[in-house]
Amino acid sequence: MKKFTYLVPQTLDEAVSLFESHGDSAIYVAGGTDVVVKTKQGKIAPDYLISLKHLSGWDRVEINPDTNELVIGALATHRTLENSALIRQQYPIIHDAVQHIGSTQIRNVATIGGNIVNAVPSADGAIPLIALDGVAKIYGPNGKRAVDLIHFFEGPGQTVLNAGEILTEIVIPPQTSHTGGAYQKFGRRAAMELPLIGVGIVLTLDPDTVICQKARICLGVAAPTPLRTLNAERFLIGKVLNENILFEAGKISAEESRVRDSIRGQAWYRREMVSVFVRRMGMLCLKRIEENN
Repeated sequence: MKKFTYLVPQTLDEAVSLFESHGDSAIYVAGGTDVVVKTKQGKIAPDYLISLKHLSGWDRVEINPDTNELVIGALATHRTLENSALIRQQYPIIHDAVQHIGSTQIRNVATIGGNIVNAVPSADGAIPLIALDGVAKIYGPNGKRAVDLIHFFEGPGQTVLNAGEILTEIVIPPQTSHTGGAYQKFGRRAAMELPLIGVGIVLTLDPDTVICQKARICLGVAAPTPLRTLNAERFLIGKVLNENILFEAGKISAEESRVRDSIRGQAWYRREMVSVFVRRMGMLCLKRIEENN
């Protein structure tokens, strides 16, 4: 492995300044579970690794008391999210995803920000956050900006981040009552497996009529970037939801998907699984809404 210099800034501005000083020869690193592997494999060859691990406060998982938004710092590890009572109780769709990312050892160090920034189509972390209408907060040489997370990805391994920019946090808007979410990835085996497909759903029902007011259906490994199936979402709005309606929404989602054949699974099978898991996760959403209300 090529030798590199490891830099440890203490503030966000210092990290950005170091990147500007070293340019294309530098890479930001947080947990390192992807950067170190790629460096060992020779896929990247940085002269400088700029560690973000010591940036204070960017690992928080909390509700903003002024806005009621959920704030997830980009340096929060998957294990932190997995063990968070707030996430488990109020945002189970996130817990569904992070508890099955890698091994416990990986989850102890890998960060949600790294999972998102890597922009791998098979990454689980982004799907529930997109379904929750998450917003990516970004800081860089030109200051702050915000991007809806669904628009953060431009292709496999490609994001909207410009040179020197850092994903600092993900903000989730307040969830209304009678809202439920669920996520499941499907693979050939249960442990340490990249998904053949990932399905995240968030549903909001009218508390009096139980008619669907809002629907988000987000798929992973169904396109080069995370994909919301907008036609299926529109199909659900205004309907009293049941298994038959969700079955139809699953078929629509499968038609909207852009799955392809790969060494791990064929496109026709992935479409079938989209249909199946949209229905299953939709039913789990309804169950969670009923339990919480």
